[in-house]
This record gives sequence, C-alpha cells and structure tokens, in this order.
Amino acid sequence: MELRTRKQVTVAAVYSLILAIFAGLLYFFFFYQAPVCTDGIQNGREEGVDCGGVCANACIEKVAGAPFTIEEVAIMPGGTDKYDVLGRVYNPNDTEGASSFEYTLTLKDASGQELVTKKGTSYILPQEHKTLIEVGLESLAVPATATLSIGSITWERFSGYQEKPNINIYQKRYNQIAGGVGFGEAFGLVSNESPFDFRSLIVKVILRDREGKPLAVNSTEMRTVTSGEERDFRLLWPEQFPGTVEAVDMEVDADYYHADNFMKQYLKGGRFQDVSQGEN
Repeated sequence: MELRTRKQVTVAAVYSLILAIFAGLLYFFFFYQAPVCTDGIQNGREEGVDCGGVCANACIEKVAGAPFTIEEVAIMPGGTDKYDVLGRVYNPNDTEGASSFEYTLTLKDASGQELVTKKGTSYILPQEHKTLIEVGLESLAVPATATLSIGSITWERFSGYQEKPNINIYQKRYNQIAGGVGFGEAFGLVSNESPFDFRSLIVKVILRDREGKPLAVNSTEMRTVTSGEERDFRLLWPEQFPGTVEAVDMEVDADYYHADNFMKQYLKGGRFQDVSQGEN
C-alpha cells in the first residue's frame, strides 16, 4: 500500500513539473515582454520607464516644490526711452531648490497693454530670496506697471542643506559724483567666506529712497572666486536718475549649480555641472 502511494505521489509530481514547464514556455512565447531600455515602456524587471533593474540608467526621483512667492516688481528709468526692471522672488521650500527656472518681466501702459517683454533664466536655493534685474528695456511709450511671472522650473532636492554659503559684502558705500564722468557710483568688498569655489559671483546693487522705493539698479560679474578670496568692485550710473538715495541694498548671487564642491556636498552625484549660466 505504501509503495502504491509513493508511486502515485511520484507520478503526480512529474505531471506537476511537466505542467509547470509547459506553462512557463507558454508564458515566455506568448506573454513575456523582454525589457527594452529604450522603448518608453516599463516592462520586464525595470523599476521605472526604461530605468532601474536590468537597465543601466538609474531611475531619477521626480521632485516638486511649492511655488515661488513674488515679493517685489519695480520699474526705473534707464536712459532715453529705456527702462530698468527689478523683480524679487522667494523660494519657500526647505529642501527643494531649482537648478533652473524661467521668468518673464513685462512692461505695460496705463491701459494694461504690453509694451515690452523680457524673458530670462536663473537658479535658486531652498529658502533663498532672489533679485532679478533686467536693464535697458526699450519702449517709446512710458510704462505704468510691470509684472513678473515664473515659467518652467527644474526642481532639485537637497540633502543636509541648512543655509546658503557665507558670502558677504563689506565697505559698502554710494556717493553722487560731483565732477568727472557719471552721476553716481557704488563700492564694496566681496568676501567669499564659504568653503566653496564659485565659477561666477554676480553683485547686485539696488538704490532706494527713504520709503524703500527702488530708484536705480546695477550689477557686475566676478569670475572664478575661490574660497577665502576677497575682491573689490565699483558700479557706475552714467546718467542722472530722479529721487534721493537714502538706502543701498547689495547682495551676491552665487553660481551654486556650477560649484563642484558645493554640488557634491548637497546634491547626490553633483549632477548639474552642465546647467546653463544664470540671468546675467
């Protein structure tokens, strides 16, 4: 009896094995989709669409952040039939920055009709305030208002990021030129007190009246500024502008996304060394 039972079990096991092999062959020939890492479809053992698993390309996390806050938009005279525009935005995210974002500054007349539009790109860190400056926009009609809109944003998630690199401006001063060429000039000393080297630093100066209204803007670029380096700058306003300067805002816009040592510390793999140059 036991021998007969063992034979039955053996026969059942053989039939089960044959059935499993047949089912496997049927699935392979009629239903199985081999992973193709260039077909735009997640198949086989891919972890995402054409990425992960058997594919060489790693799956990149999709990152999104809260929208920027537009803090200020202002128009200033920039010469005959020319105008300078200032826009200021704030990134409220704690860990999400943008290696690139598009913006549009538009001048409008009193009826709301567009007179001139200027598009640009920039970048921003988490919790950073960013000033955008466009100078010399030409318009025969006098603009009444300006608007700032934000377009496409390429988000990146930072790891271990606490605050922006320590880059300061010392010996700030502005004076109106009494004699010689030009109307006004601003001076300062940029000090890179961070452990990072930067391909580009852009110094931006905003001259304001007693109420804080922008009267004039200007900027200059410093190339290849290493950790611990100090560098003087001078900005000139060649033509007279209305109003009395009571306050001088100066800030440094660092090219973080081209700083190899900065990116390797805060972004996995330091991937964004080929990001386009900023707005200036």
